[in-house]
Amino acid sequence: MRWVVALGALLAANLVAAAFAFHIFDASPEVLQQQLLSARRARQEGQARLRRTRVLASSVDVGRGEGDKFFSTYVMGRRHTYSTILSEITDIEKAAGMDKAAMTIAPLDPIPGSDNLDMMSISLNLEGNYAQLMKFVNLLDRSPRFLIIETLTVTPRAKTDILVVTFKLDTFVKEDVDGVS
Repeated sequence: MRWVVALGALLAANLVAAAFAFHIFDASPEVLQQQLLSARRARQEGQARLRRTRVLASSVDVGRGEGDKFFSTYVMGRRHTYSTILSEITDIEKAAGMDKAAMTIAPLDPIPGSDNLDMMSISLNLEGNYAQLMKFVNLLDRSPRFLIIETLTVTPRAKTDILVVTFKLDTFVKEDVDGVS
């Protein structure tokens, strides 16, 4: 009798093993085919996302490089800013033939969100005729420095062709890194 029970237990174990071996409890071939198609679709979508991410990363790198080039070309280091701006504006003023009445430079104003950039504001009063003013603005626009005309006020002097011009100019200053500007 014992051998019948043992034989029955072995038969039951063989039937369970056969069920697993022939995938009786697994999904049907149609379900497996759907899972395979779904996995392929997910892989293709992942590869497309990866390609888009690589393109975006490349664009970010190009933008960073162009931004660094812009800053190194047009934004001055603090060490030489004042003398460079003063000489630049004086040269432009002389080339345009205008007379300087006054120029003041405000203290540097930190730019929120930036660790190494400040804004410099310059108030400039000039006198000259209309042609001289146009030449001054044109030369200022073509300056190798990044100068922004924030405001421009022109007042004609009575009974003459002389204009009294008030500019407010802005430029950006970067912190010198290890004494290099």
